[in-house]
Amino acid sequence: MSFVTLLECTSCHKTRSGRELVNLCECGMPLLVKYDLDSIRKTFRREELRFRSASMWRYRELLPARNAEDIVSLGEGFTPLIRAKRLASRIGLKKLWIKDESVNPTGSFKARGLAVAVTMARTLGAKKLAIPSAGNAAGALAAYSAKAGLEAHIFMPQDVPAANRIECEALGAKVTLVDGLITDCGKIVAERQSVEGWFDVSTLKEPYRIEGKKTLGLELAEQLNWRLPKVIFYPTGGGTGLIGMWKAFDEMEQMGWIDSRRPRMVTVQAAGCAPIVRAFEQNEASAQEWLGASTLAAGLRVPKAIGDFMVLNILRESGGCAVAVTDEEMMEDIRVVGRSEGLFMSPEGSATFSALKKLLASGLVAPDEEVVLFNTASGLKYLHCFQGNRPG
Repeated sequence: MSFVTLLECTSCHKTRSGRELVNLCECGMPLLVKYDLDSIRKTFRREELRFRSASMWRYRELLPARNAEDIVSLGEGFTPLIRAKRLASRIGLKKLWIKDESVNPTGSFKARGLAVAVTMARTLGAKKLAIPSAGNAAGALAAYSAKAGLEAHIFMPQDVPAANRIECEALGAKVTLVDGLITDCGKIVAERQSVEGWFDVSTLKEPYRIEGKKTLGLELAEQLNWRLPKVIFYPTGGGTGLIGMWKAFDEMEQMGWIDSRRPRMVTVQAAGCAPIVRAFEQNEASAQEWLGASTLAAGLRVPKAIGDFMVLNILRESGGCAVAVTDEEMMEDIRVVGRSEGLFMSPEGSATFSALKKLLASGLVAPDEEVVLFNTASGLKYLHCFQGNRPG
């Protein structure tokens, strides 16, 4: 049974049915899924979760799948929240956690969003799916499309890591390498989708990837016994995870699962591609495209995100901020975290630790505050970053 009531535009607030295959609102902005939260609250109690399987589908009432038979799953979600005691002691922080998304199918948090997007695309009649990707989303789409029996058409920058390309090809996807950035890949998908019969599952260009990503927030609350930390550091390219968590916090409050207190949300970007950081610092409502984007953290090489205005709103509403770190800082902190906690983080994940150190030094994070960092992918997918850069 689905508790979805409608889809609502994030900008003009027009609504649409949740029973049609749709990308953006008529005004060109993202759509969000709305639920009958009163009915969910009356029929489902959070205490029942302890009897459910350890995957993100344990929150099925808050996800859009109509029934269990529709779900396309490889066991994604309910990833560990790891207490990082040695790392916290190293920097003088009282309590530090790392939410480790590297154990998801295909090795990254992208599994969450694509599991729901593919589930709903198949349910609503799509046969061919297309995506522009810097790497990890491509692998996830290839995997879930194969599981669902759908075609996957993937467009990635020419310099995408070999691991990502090989993964997609091995899973049966049709891969096209593009001389440009993810934004150039996105333009090709947009131009060809109607002719080719593709359904575009780009970040925030369909309503359901964000529903998978919001389970990050649901899990975090459950794993912390229905409270939230003081500060969350999140590596931000497209920003779907951050937006999704904020949506989850609101839905949980409406159902009485948590109170009204919220964490300060901190967006972390690469110094070589930091459009949201620049917009935040200049007090802009949305970000201008970042020209000449360059960073080892492929997931952060997003020159322009369609949902940047939502990210900026969340940062300001939560009292958070946006921080840029260099590739050198990320690479060094992969080693620091690894040697302290035994986690092989992605550059995007280690960037959150680099940013935390900056905010601790500036006093924007206090030593006695509880902090959560998100490691969004396995470092094993980034071995190319270490070529000629061996650990000392």
